[in-house]
Amino acid sequence: MKQLKQVLGGDLRQFTMVGALVVLLIAFDIASGGRMLTSSNFQNLLSGNAYVLILAIGMVMVIVIGQIDLSVGSVAGFVGMVVALSASHWNLPWWVAMFLGLGTGALIGAWQGFWVANIGIPGFITTLAGMMIFRGGVIWMSGSISVPVPDEFRYLGSGYLPEWGPAFTGMNNSTLVLGLLALGALAWAQFRKYQRHAKLVEVKPPLWPVIVRVALFAVVLGYVTWLFGSGRPGTSFPVPGLILVILVIIYHVITQRTIFGRHIYAVGGNRAAAALSGVDTRRTYFLTMANMSFLAALAGIMFVGRATAAGPSDGTAWELDAIAAVFIGGAAVSGGIGTVVASMVGGMVMAVLNSGLSLMGVGADRTQVIKGLVLLAAVAFDVYNKRQGRPSIIGLLMRNRTAVPVGTATTSEGATPAK
Repeated sequence: MKQLKQVLGGDLRQFTMVGALVVLLIAFDIASGGRMLTSSNFQNLLSGNAYVLILAIGMVMVIVIGQIDLSVGSVAGFVGMVVALSASHWNLPWWVAMFLGLGTGALIGAWQGFWVANIGIPGFITTLAGMMIFRGGVIWMSGSISVPVPDEFRYLGSGYLPEWGPAFTGMNNSTLVLGLLALGALAWAQFRKYQRHAKLVEVKPPLWPVIVRVALFAVVLGYVTWLFGSGRPGTSFPVPGLILVILVIIYHVITQRTIFGRHIYAVGGNRAAAALSGVDTRRTYFLTMANMSFLAALAGIMFVGRATAAGPSDGTAWELDAIAAVFIGGAAVSGGIGTVVASMVGGMVMAVLNSGLSLMGVGADRTQVIKGLVLLAAVAFDVYNKRQGRPSIIGLLMRNRTAVPVGTATTSEGATPAK
């Protein structure tokens, strides 16, 4: 067990949701007769859920600052309809329509951010009003009919990476290169982290856990690369998946490596203390809410591309899926805790549940019941860990374990009480 902890780099509880995801994949593959772990299913799984995962990226930041955004589905549907109408009815070039949609999302976010940051209306109320306004706006603009979008949007929503180069690799070469780049980046990050740690301690830590960890990454990434790249001719790693990967990297860096990211966690942990420390809390609220609507606009554009048309019901209940992904990923309802990567794991758990239950012929009614129970169980497990004096799963992902002096009492949350 000690060696396993060394390989995984910490407490095993932080990998609970990753383990649950793996178990779900294997269980559904067995129950569906091998239809789960196939190239076509994984490609559809990623393309069909990329828009919800993009919403989860922004939603985790909103939840970390202690707010909630109920309007993301309506904003996505509204922007999708604006893009479709501007390209089909107003005869704007597709790229102009796309930037118009993104700009519309940013303006909506600035509008909602103003009410939250400057007027002080809670995000729940502000975005509830936004949900009503923009849902009505979608139906009003569309006249309750669907509007087609140009083919260029279809590539963004359901396209694949192109094929090129020699055929002896046996898979799509664009996907192969993407997998090799991902492995190289992960290996470099692991060895760099090891070197930094080795410089800070007197006794140099062993290198073998890092080597084993990189080898495990190579096996997993190799399998995933083969799965996406060995499908039927003309398919490969989906373009929506590539957009999602780029966004995850960008927002992981923003939240974990920038001053603005530190401000998000500071405001979510204790707004008053953050303000006394010099954090501009209004600016943090405003930018976080504005960013959420911008990502909702991007998700809406990608969805209409996949659907080939914008409809009056687009975006309905998307906010629920995004919020569920964030909380299954271990974010705290009270704010201050949550990461982009963990939210992606939570979102994939929900996506695998949808796909697996569909392959098994389970109806939409029972699927909703099961997803609700999974959400409740995931949050209950996290709350149980906290009440037992253990840090939450995401708390383990966000910090290094620190030693507590012998004889020092701790609270139920694991913090040392003030004397």
